[in-house]
Amino acid sequence: MDELLERIALYVKARYPLLYLLTYEEDRVTRGLEKLAERESMALWRWRVSDGLRDGDGSIVTNTRRAAPALDKLLDVKGPALFVFHDLHTHLSNPEVVRRMRDLESVLGSRGQAILIVSPVLEVPAELEKDLTLLDVPLPGRDEVTRLLKVLLRRQGIEMRKELLERYVQTSLGLTEREVKRAYARILLGGGRFSEEDLSTLVEAKRQAIRRTAGLEFIEKAIPIDEVGGLGNLKDWLSRRSVAFTEAAREFGLPQPKGVFLLGVQGCGKSLTAKAISSMFNIPLLRLDVGAVFQSSSSTEGTLRDAIRIAESIAPVVLWIDELEKGFMATNELGGGRAFGTFLTWMQEKEKPVFVVATANEVRALPPELLRKGRFDEIFFVDLPDVHERLQVLEIQVRNRERDPDTFDLLQCAEESEKYSGAELEQVVIEAMFDAFAEKRPMTSRDMLRTIRDTVPLAVTMDDRLKELREWARPRTRPATLNRRRIDFFEDFEEVQEEEIVAESLTPGTTDWN
Repeated sequence: MDELLERIALYVKARYPLLYLLTYEEDRVTRGLEKLAERESMALWRWRVSDGLRDGDGSIVTNTRRAAPALDKLLDVKGPALFVFHDLHTHLSNPEVVRRMRDLESVLGSRGQAILIVSPVLEVPAELEKDLTLLDVPLPGRDEVTRLLKVLLRRQGIEMRKELLERYVQTSLGLTEREVKRAYARILLGGGRFSEEDLSTLVEAKRQAIRRTAGLEFIEKAIPIDEVGGLGNLKDWLSRRSVAFTEAAREFGLPQPKGVFLLGVQGCGKSLTAKAISSMFNIPLLRLDVGAVFQSSSSTEGTLRDAIRIAESIAPVVLWIDELEKGFMATNELGGGRAFGTFLTWMQEKEKPVFVVATANEVRALPPELLRKGRFDEIFFVDLPDVHERLQVLEIQVRNRERDPDTFDLLQCAEESEKYSGAELEQVVIEAMFDAFAEKRPMTSRDMLRTIRDTVPLAVTMDDRLKELREWARPRTRPATLNRRRIDFFEDFEEVQEEEIVAESLTPGTTDWN
């Protein structure tokens, strides 16, 4: 908040007359503006549609409940002042209001004055687009939440060790000040004393609060990277960036990693990998469904900004953007070009440690500007698993169902399941278990092989589309899978060499036995 107030003070001094503060936190912003006005010796006027315009002393100015008359009164104020309008966004479709604001624009700056529109909804008429300066109000940061929690603990006489306090603060990030206070009150009213057990109450409150943002979901339980079969190149690349969020990385001169784009065949582990990256990096995970964002009834750009603001407040965080191509399809259908322009600009210029993991199946819907260098650190193509990866996937699926992989002929299953995706291999194991359970006997390799032989994988029915996808990806992306052909060649070559050495050593006359 302090950084935002400094920016506002700078804008007012530089004669920016119209500022738009995008936020749900009216009270928090108003308190900050009161401090700013006092520090800069400026009057603070406020307008709400419920009671009209209040002057610097807090007195109501008569006949100002309508926006247009309230704006007219500003012409009578001569000294430096901040005019805070809380409900003005609902009146910006009125040509009379827009005209008065345009007239004021040429007057306010020279007087050291500015109108500040405080609103959770972004509504900017075309006539004011070049005059309004948009500022996103950040959610409470670590220092603010720490102060708030310490004050509460002191009033309640509760002692808390430093490590637990840090966990409470970290879990509270991403919430508004009011949501944090409500969550803490819920813990106290439930008889809690801010213990380890009470932390789950805060986690649930955070999950519910974040879900109120369209398309955004807080995922608490991550997946170990060992649960992802294959994708050796991608795993190696990620392991090299798992320490990139540390202070040691900053001291070394490394920039914050931007993220990774996973393109490829449906059901081959893109979503699973996105969940595993959070576990690998040991940072929280947020999932953003851009299709839901662009089809929501509220302002698309405002909703997207809310999601970005939450992600930055939680940072470092993994922001998983699921099925990104749906967002671009919705952009074309619903006219959300400006919103996605905002998103792409943020991707290019973001400074907070938000590691973006985007997944997409239909690459033809993606515009070229998204794939430009600088948006992501790398773009990987996730293809159908090869025989080695299929073996890994089957082993993981069998082990996850509390069975010993060594008791099954998984190699034969892997060899016969060519063109099967990872998701289809999971279903092979599940279907085999159903068959065995129905016959009241243990599952066998024969059950899995029968399912494999009776099923036609999606890649077979969509062979032409898969070829197009591979052709598109070959010159534009990096393969997520290790090139096993080269590895197999060198392994076979070494085996042949060993066999030749052994054979040569057993041939009479070729070795000095003495």
